Amino acid sequence: MSAYPYLLPAQEIRREIVVQNSRFIATLAPVFDTEEARAFLRRIRAEFSDATHNVPAYLLGGGNTLTEYFSDDGEPSGTAGRPALAVLRGSGLGDVALVITRYFGGTLLGTGGLVKAYTEAAQAVTGAVPRARRIPVVLALLAIPYNLLERLRRLAPQHGGEILQEDFAADITLTLRFPQENFSAFQAALRELSAGALRAEPLEYARQLVPVSSPGAD
Repeated sequence: MSAYPYLLPAQEIRREIVVQNSRFIATLAPVFDTEEARAFLRRIRAEFSDATHNVPAYLLGGGNTLTEYFSDDGEPSGTAGRPALAVLRGSGLGDVALVITRYFGGTLLGTGGLVKAYTEAAQAVTGAVPRARRIPVVLALLAIPYNLLERLRRLAPQHGGEILQEDFAADITLTLRFPQENFSAFQAALRELSAGALRAEPLEYARQLVPVSSPGAD
């Protein structure tokens, strides 16, 4: 499969709502393993160390293969972390972590009020975050003569590629990145362009977030 079968957050974002003078600050980010998720939770807790509560939830994986975590962080059981996790589950996102920070405003919200507030805070941030897909990519190195530079600058994007770096010496050395599924077609086009003289050398196979939409993003 060329891409993960689920969407991920394209970036870290934050949204805030106020409910009866209590501030609910929802921070959401992409995370790809348990250590990364825990580091995100620690960072937000440190940033808002004076808050009344920092309620975490995360999903690792997506679809039918999930690792889930939530905590009420001192709120009444079932009123904070579980509603936040329920919103993540319904968002269509995977590999996602969320912390909802609460500054108590002096008015008790009650069990139902807390569930509603944490749900709305989670919905505000999941509804706003730009979506992305995580696709397999290949980084490659290619040395070309100067007279082919402009043609390569046109050829790479035709196959979904990017030129990340151009180094000028006796030849020009290009650092390129392509979706793995497009790389063979680029190599074939490169052979045709150079009468078989040129070939890009793969350096690294990795994965990259590619934005697909930006609902409500600033």
